[in-house]
Amino acid sequence: MKEKIRNIVQLQTGMYAKPQPNAEVYYIQARHFDRNREFILSVNPDLAFDKKIEKHFLQVGDVLVASKGYDHFAVTYKGIVRPAVASSMFMVLRMKDQKKILPEYLAWFINHPTTQTLLSENSKGTSIPSLNKIDIGDLELTIPSVKHQQSILKIQALRQREVKIQQQINQLREQYIQQSILNTLNK
Repeated sequence: MKEKIRNIVQLQTGMYAKPQPNAEVYYIQARHFDRNREFILSVNPDLAFDKKIEKHFLQVGDVLVASKGYDHFAVTYKGIVRPAVASSMFMVLRMKDQKKILPEYLAWFINHPTTQTLLSENSKGTSIPSLNKIDIGDLELTIPSVKHQQSILKIQALRQREVKIQQQINQLREQYIQQSILNTLNK
């Protein structure tokens, strides 16, 4: 079954704020993710608690989509740091029904190369390309059963693990080769 993203999520933009003293709230920005889109745990709170930002608090399972820049990556908020709000750099997608679609599956779909190409083509702006709610909301995705979504996510996790292991092998191979070269010089 195909469905437009706007029909399965509540879509809102992140908020703009400036860091403040006596911070208690985490202000999630793109720089808080490494190149593998993993959350960097050494983050500190940036914002003071305020009733106005409370409505922007992220919930576990929200999908953050980088709407500005050249990499429109998506991540699932896991609640590692709380309370937290997303910066205006992100669109926040909150599932209307997590029994129908897993947040991680939606993030996987958005991160898929085909979707990334489509998002890049739709982004507007000359200095900093950006997406709006319509660009993201109009994306159509196939929603298989939750069991099938879980299978896709397991395959993706295994693939990511394979890539990391391959990188480690390449790094060790390079160290070995460089050490072998040095050893020949010392003979």
